[in-house]
Amino acid sequence: MRTAAGMLLQGRRLDTGTLAAELGISRATLFRRAGNRDAILGDALAHLGARTLARIQREHDERPAGAEPRGRLRCLSVSEEFRFALGTAPALQRLLDEEPAMAIRVLTDPEGLVHPRMVEAYASLFQRDVDEHAFAPLMPVPLLALAVVRLGESFLYSDVLAARTPDLKTATTVMDALVTSVLRFDQR
Repeated sequence: MRTAAGMLLQGRRLDTGTLAAELGISRATLFRRAGNRDAILGDALAHLGARTLARIQREHDERPAGAEPRGRLRCLSVSEEFRFALGTAPALQRLLDEEPAMAIRVLTDPEGLVHPRMVEAYASLFQRDVDEHAFAPLMPVPLLALAVVRLGESFLYSDVLAARTPDLKTATTVMDALVTSVLRFDQR
């Protein structure tokens, strides 16, 4: 997975024959151990996404107190930075440009490796704010995470999905409105 992720970051097409050769194994062994190209690509993309999100969260938490706009939730700032990181990632853009149908399938498949991991990561991100602020969400946090991830995908990949230029600023406005309307203080 790390070798596959490295190939993507280097701007190389993920080819299972090349990957197997670099690992010093046969393609059959690669397939038995890691699955087909979609599975390998999904695992590599999920790894890169998780690494990027973890870095953004770490950097956010290291900022001095008061660096955040007054009243803005941590989860909203982190998710915005994450969307912009993905939206400007050369490796992801190259994949979307060169193999759009395969990229969308791997990135958004609810049974794949990327989408479920992103939903889980967003649920953890939201749950931290829920716990820290004693929110009483109007819907289950995992369902909110699913909605936000799907909405984010529609904005992030809008050039492929709907022949529209991605508008990440509008995505931030819409998602901030959704999340802040669902995460509320416990009124008990």
